[in-house]
Amino acid sequence: MGRLFGTDGARGVANTELTIELAMNIGRAAAMVLTSKEVEHPTFLIGKDTRLSGDMLEGALIAGLCSVGANVKLLGVVPTPAVAYLVKKYGADAGIMISASHNPYEFNGIKIFSSQGYKLPDELEEKIEAIILDNAQPYTVPAHDGLGTVETVETAADEYIDYVASTVTHDLSGMEIALDCSNGSSSRTAEKLFTKLGAKVHMLFDDPDGVNINTNCGSTHMETLMAYVKEHKLQAGLAFDGDADRCLAVDNNGELVDGDYIIAICAADMKSQGKLKNNAVVGTVMTNMGFNKFCEANGMTFVSTAVGDRYVLEEMLRSDYNIGGEQSGHVIFLDYATTGDGQLTGAHLMSMLNRRQAKLSSIATLMERYPQVLINVKISNEGKAKFKTDEVLKEANERIAKTLGDRGRILVRASGTEPLVRVMLEGESNDEIDALAHEMADIVKERLG
Repeated sequence: MGRLFGTDGARGVANTELTIELAMNIGRAAAMVLTSKEVEHPTFLIGKDTRLSGDMLEGALIAGLCSVGANVKLLGVVPTPAVAYLVKKYGADAGIMISASHNPYEFNGIKIFSSQGYKLPDELEEKIEAIILDNAQPYTVPAHDGLGTVETVETAADEYIDYVASTVTHDLSGMEIALDCSNGSSSRTAEKLFTKLGAKVHMLFDDPDGVNINTNCGSTHMETLMAYVKEHKLQAGLAFDGDADRCLAVDNNGELVDGDYIIAICAADMKSQGKLKNNAVVGTVMTNMGFNKFCEANGMTFVSTAVGDRYVLEEMLRSDYNIGGEQSGHVIFLDYATTGDGQLTGAHLMSMLNRRQAKLSSIATLMERYPQVLINVKISNEGKAKFKTDEVLKEANERIAKTLGDRGRILVRASGTEPLVRVMLEGESNDEIDALAHEMADIVKERLG
C-alpha cells in the first residue's frame, strides 16, 4: 500500500482526512502523470456515489484538473464499473470515481482508472503520491487560455445499463427477485437494468439521502435481504455495495451466497460451455479453502493473489484468465469488464439460473465451504504502522498456525481501506477456530488498538 492510495484508492473521513486540498492536488497530479505531453487538453471523467461529501470532492477535483489544463466530463451518480466502461468508450485519458465503496457515509475515496478502464498499478499511484507529498515536480501552470473546461454527460447511467444488458445472452423473463441497492450508486441503475432484462424486481434500500449509504443494508449487511427473500418466496436476492462494484446473493431459501460461491458457480458453468480460459480461476488469500477443493474436484486450477480486486485483475491479465474475484463480492468477468461489477455479476448469475431453470440453493451445493471466522479489530494509525514489525503478533500467529497444522489456516492482515486488522481463521472445527480467532483478536487489540 502507498502513502495515499490503499488497495482501492485514496480514502479517509471526508473533509478532515480526505480534504478538498488533497482532492484538488490528486486531480492536478493525476492529470500530469496520466497524460502525454502531446495532449494539450486531456479529458477526465468523474463519477460519484450518493455520499453527502461527493459534491464537495467533485468540485475540488474539477478545480485541480482544470487548473492544469484538463477537461472534465461529469457522469453524475453512477456505479464504479460505469466509469471504467465509459472511460474507454469515450476515449478519455482517465476516469475518477468518488466513493468509499462499502464504508459508512462519513468516509469517501478517490479511485482512478486509466484510459483502458483499469485501476492504476502501484507505480503510477506512487508517481502521483510523489508529486503531492514530495514535490517531485511542480504543478503544471498553463497559460490563461489553456485552462480546462467542464461538461455534464446526461446519458452516462443509461449507456452503462444498455451495455451490461447487451452482455446477457439469456434474459430473466419469469424471474422474481429482490435488489438491495445499499442506498448507493445502484439506486440509479439496478431497477432499470433488471427490469430491462425481464425480471420482476422488489426494490430495497434504493432511496439515498446522502447519509444512509451502506447503513444496515447492502452487501455488508445481508440480514434484511435474506429475510425478505424468504418471506416473499422469491427466487433470489442480490445485494450491492455503495458503489456497486460488489455483489452478494441470497438463494431461494434465504441463505447467503457469497463471492466464493458466485465465482465457483459461474466458473463451473463457463467450463461446461468451453468458455473458461486455461481452466483457471483467480482468487485471493482470503478465498475459502473449500474453493480450492472445488477447483481440484472439477479440473480447474486455483490461482491466489494478495487481497484486492486490482491484484486479481493483474494476474488475470498476466496469465490470460477470464474470471476471478473475492469472497466479498468483487467478481471480474474479464470478457465483459475491466473491474469488479456487481450488477453485471448479478445479471449473469440470474441469467444462468434462468437458462438452466435451476434453483440457486441447489447449484450452490457444488462447493462445500470450510468453517471460517473473521474478526475485524479496530486499531490506531500508530498501530497500523507497527503491524508488520510487532514480534508478539508474529509469534502468536506462528503458534496458532502450528496448532491448526493441516486442519486449517490463519491469516492476519491490515485492511487496505479501513483502520482495521482482519483476523481470519478456517478449519475443520468451528469451535476451535472461533476460540483461536478471538484469542488472536485480543492480542491484536492489546498491541495495536
